[in-house]
Amino acid sequence: MSAEPTFSLEKSGDGLRLRLAGAWTIETPGVEDQALALAEAGDSARQVILDVAGVEAMDTAGAWLIDRSRAGLADKGAKASLEGASNEHAILLREARYREFKAPPRPRLNFVVDLLSQIGRDVVVGLRDLFQGIAFLGEIIVALGKALLQPRRLRGTSIIHHMENYGFQGVPIIALINFIVGCIVAQQGIYQLRRFGAATYSIDLIGILVLRELAVLLTSIMVAGRTGSAVTAELGSMKMREEIDALRVMGMDPVEVLVVPRVLALLLSLPLLTFIADMAGLFGGLLVCWAYEGINPAAYSELLKDAIGLNTFLVGLIKAPFMALVIVMTASIEGFAVLGSAESLGRQVTSSVVKSIFMIIVIDGLFAVYFAAIRY
Repeated sequence: MSAEPTFSLEKSGDGLRLRLAGAWTIETPGVEDQALALAEAGDSARQVILDVAGVEAMDTAGAWLIDRSRAGLADKGAKASLEGASNEHAILLREARYREFKAPPRPRLNFVVDLLSQIGRDVVVGLRDLFQGIAFLGEIIVALGKALLQPRRLRGTSIIHHMENYGFQGVPIIALINFIVGCIVAQQGIYQLRRFGAATYSIDLIGILVLRELAVLLTSIMVAGRTGSAVTAELGSMKMREEIDALRVMGMDPVEVLVVPRVLALLLSLPLLTFIADMAGLFGGLLVCWAYEGINPAAYSELLKDAIGLNTFLVGLIKAPFMALVIVMTASIEGFAVLGSAESLGRQVTSSVVKSIFMIIVIDGLFAVYFAAIRY
């Protein structure tokens, strides 16, 4: 077992020799205390020699502590030097020497300038994402065109598999969420309209709001969180394991192999999920109207038929494929952007969900303006 680190003093005129002995390693107890005592022992001397010839063992921590003591003595005005080091110890003392790392001064920023520059950076990033999305949409259209011209290029098994994951397995949560929202809309509508003696008009509210806006919007947001994150994670993990590079090496297009089946699966699944969401929301409204106002299913159906038209039902279904395309495109772009770390994967999955939900709301707003303009 190595001896504890020690040192002894030898005075010679204005000079002082400190002879170090024992093991100066991180595992030896008291090594830091000895290094501090070493610096204090040479305070009053003009010349200090640290003799390390008697050191039995030394590691980088011990070498750093010894050199820190030497640097501390030099800062106090003493001429401090190291002597007697073996070749191995000399290398450690040289490579692990004590250094001071001073933090760079923080720039003084003007709040207004900093805010404007951040807005500018965000605008540039947004435009870059927009151009990247347009370019990626072009790649998807080209791949779909090839598949339509040569149907054998379509991967039917993959499409059915993704439809099961994205559509069939998502039915329970989609139906439950929209059922609850339909109940809430009906309950609030009844309570607010009852004051005017117009509680039956809550059925108009339910029909128009659920069919035109809420069903497709809630379904798309749920799909973005459930399916979009899964797509990004799948493609991102493949990117990390270099499977996408392997596809390119084999002469296969990753967009055609990985993205197109997911696009077609969600383009088919999201309108079906939206239809189920419509029915669940209307059914939730039916139960609440029956419980609160005594409107039986037959009367509810008649009032609902008078409140809505075919265009009200079709508006939500028309939006669904566009929502699906945006979700898959955003998720795929973020998945291909994953680098080689788990942190990058988590960051891109988060970005995928946030951007998808943002784009869903933007597209819904654009459709609302468009349908209002054409009075549909």
